[in-house]
Amino acid sequence: MRIIAGTKRGMKLLSPKTQVSRPIIDRVKESLFSVLYKYELPEGKVVSDLFSGVGSLGLEALSRGAASVTFVEQDPKIIATLKKNIDKAGFVKKSKLIKADAFSVGAPINEGQYDLVFVDPPYSCTEDVGPNSPLSSLLDMLNSQVVPDGIVVVRANRSTELLEQYGVFRVIDRRQWGTMAVTILKKISQ
Repeated sequence: MRIIAGTKRGMKLLSPKTQVSRPIIDRVKESLFSVLYKYELPEGKVVSDLFSGVGSLGLEALSRGAASVTFVEQDPKIIATLKKNIDKAGFVKKSKLIKADAFSVGAPINEGQYDLVFVDPPYSCTEDVGPNSPLSSLLDMLNSQVVPDGIVVVRANRSTELLEQYGVFRVIDRRQWGTMAVTILKKISQ
């Protein structure tokens, strides 16, 4: 696993000796960021990486010019590796790390709201994506944490199909690669 493009292109990311994380493969990450460029992301934007694992998505965003990234992860072993990756990439000043369950805190606001939020929970947590699901509750929480017209990217198993809308967030794009699917939601200006 590595950073694909930008200032840290080619940098290999450290991975913990655990089977808990599901790293996103390079080809898929490249395709996802190609889609995000259509929405003028992530350059200059404030980003949050929920269920961040070793920071693959957030560090990719920083390498591609994001202003800052808030990483939210709860596993202490994975956090230790994430800290090493942030330091190795030289993004300590542009990064904030919060040890918490993202389903409980969402994307905690640092300075202002987020332009882009990656939501990448364990697949078992996205088996239920209905109106009363943990994902729905998380998206409700993100309402106050994301700018108008902000983007939320949800990664789930290919067999999982999100609702067309969750409160102020409406699906604007869906992509599938191998066993995973990515759903892109946009916060609707009211």
